[in-house]
Amino acid sequence: MGTPKLSLEGVRKRFGSKVVLDGVDLEVYPGESVVVMGGSGTGKSVMLKCVLGLIQPDSGRILLDGRDITHLRGREREQLLRRFGMLFQGGALFDSLRVWRNVSFGLMSAQRMSKRDARARAVDILAKVGLGPDVGDLRPAELSGGMQKRVALARAIATNPEIIFFDEPTAGLDPIMADVINKLIIERVRDLGATALTITHDMASARKIADRIGMLHAGKIIWAGPVAEIDRSGNPYVEQFIHGRAEGPITMAVRRQ
Repeated sequence: MGTPKLSLEGVRKRFGSKVVLDGVDLEVYPGESVVVMGGSGTGKSVMLKCVLGLIQPDSGRILLDGRDITHLRGREREQLLRRFGMLFQGGALFDSLRVWRNVSFGLMSAQRMSKRDARARAVDILAKVGLGPDVGDLRPAELSGGMQKRVALARAIATNPEIIFFDEPTAGLDPIMADVINKLIIERVRDLGATALTITHDMASARKIADRIGMLHAGKIIWAGPVAEIDRSGNPYVEQFIHGRAEGPITMAVRRQ
């Protein structure tokens, strides 16, 4: 399959005595959509933050196109981030900016695009996520949750990134709007020819957007394979998770009154 677009090799991270990542190994190949699933608190977000350089791993390596990017700083890190797109869990839109300014934020700040060109580009991108030009003049607070998520997706793809990261892309959405977002993710990633890495606990979303799925548990990827094989993984942790069963090897601490 050649060189992975993105790979994690033995990535470890702990906070005090709590081990969050305990040797994560993951490969994402060019043009592939990989979903890492797992319950709340299993380290999915910490893993993503390590890739983005927001958190430094204690050990291990993160490689992009075979190049070690684990400890990049300053200008090198800024240049690297320009190759990425990111859809944050809560959208993370700037409340003080109109929608078109949110969408074109990276174009104007990193690429120094003119205000006129950036606005035109934002309108074009909004159309790709099913939003009309009138939406561009609104503020995030004037949008529904589903519209905010679409604006966040538009911002994530506006700079034509090589890799797009999705953090719980359907969180807080009803099933119909979640399916709309999943469909848009598939279409827009395919249009760009981009590579995608998604973290989620939403199995319906994972099944729809993934080429491959990995499960993160106890700080490790304990199973990975094509999405078509998820229902016959033979892994009791995976089976419990995808079927949402309370009984199984995954235990939740519950305080009893």
